[in-house]
Amino acid sequence: MERPLQTPPTIAILGAGIGGLALAIGLIKRNIPVTVYEAAEQFSPVGAGIGLGPNALNAMDIVDPRFRERYEMIATRNETPEFENVIFDALYAEEDFGQRRGWSRGLIGAPYFARSSAHRKDLLEIMVGFIPEGTVKFKKRASMVEQFGDKVCIRFEDGTAETVSALVGADGVKGITRQIVLGEVAPDEVQPTFSGMCIYRGIIPIGKAREILGTHAGDAKFFMSKGRAAIVYPISQGREENFVFFVEEPNPWLHGDIAKPCTQEDMKKDLEGFDGRLLKLLDYARLLKWPVWHHPKTSTFFQGHLCLLGDVAHASTPFQAAGAGQGLEDAAILSHLLSLVKAPDDLELAFRAYDFIRRPRAQKVVLTSFEAGLFWTFRGPPGDDMNKIVENANQRLHWIWQHNLGADIRTAEDHFFRLASEQPSALQK
Repeated sequence: MERPLQTPPTIAILGAGIGGLALAIGLIKRNIPVTVYEAAEQFSPVGAGIGLGPNALNAMDIVDPRFRERYEMIATRNETPEFENVIFDALYAEEDFGQRRGWSRGLIGAPYFARSSAHRKDLLEIMVGFIPEGTVKFKKRASMVEQFGDKVCIRFEDGTAETVSALVGADGVKGITRQIVLGEVAPDEVQPTFSGMCIYRGIIPIGKAREILGTHAGDAKFFMSKGRAAIVYPISQGREENFVFFVEEPNPWLHGDIAKPCTQEDMKKDLEGFDGRLLKLLDYARLLKWPVWHHPKTSTFFQGHLCLLGDVAHASTPFQAAGAGQGLEDAAILSHLLSLVKAPDDLELAFRAYDFIRRPRAQKVVLTSFEAGLFWTFRGPPGDDMNKIVENANQRLHWIWQHNLGADIRTAEDHFFRLASEQPSALQK
């Protein structure tokens, strides 16, 4: 039965990061009005490198084919042709990178995989180009979110408030919307879990990286050690190299929500035993120690007319380079489902179908990313046996990269209409 078109619902997104903007792009492409509320004064110009797998590029296509086309123009690949299909080369972090053990290379990838990365600011610049002026409202930090009937009221710290038909929370790992969705049904899941890892990070000009790393610059390399690791890879179309050092932190993080200031000496002490070339990268590191949070369990992604997307739903550790891609998958599925909505009564059905499709996969990414971090810091069953680590790594990523997102969309759509058929009265008002 054809459902009558009623007054279109008003949809808001809280957060103008990659996930929130991707959803906005998808809704705008489908002629669905949307407003994005962002706490910052402007789009964030700072950030680090982001890796995107084939699944993430497919999600871009679904959100808006032009999105992927423009991304490909700024995407950065590995420099060496033989590394074209490699996500990273696994090496030891110790002096000589394992050569004294007889180890010289451990390629992780697949014939169909093409490594793709970008500087976060470059990706955001592309995304902003799809957003009409005025769509994003800046300096709008939410202080309270309330649901009443079929409406959601957002109260901001500046004293203003907005009432909408539905709100999508894309407000980050510790976003306020997670409390609203989970506070009553699973209060112990609201706060993120400290992963037991901290990171130091920075960006170095490629010329300086070559001076330090030699032939190891220009391609993605993962240097492993017991409880610690480092990854370096090119961004900014090869003009810069992004680097991240991982350090196990067995004690609870007691420094609040933000990074802890540190010194060069602090970093070098944490990374004692690393090859001197890696330690020289620290001259370009920010003097901050970031805790790595994740959401290992989330019982639902929605509550009424409020839905979670991106890190606030499924923040993960970065070891499988899959976090940003999961946010893009969220946006692809949800923008399609919201295009099926004819009236405010349909919104909860769309969110329910989104939860049905996205939550199991996103949660599996969270858990397997944490597991990968154990393996790649020699805390898993293989210990420091690099042959076994490489074998495991070359098996564990295919289900992420080769996922059929088109099939997910068809299943989500079928689920939406099945839910609609079970409560026709709500759809015939």
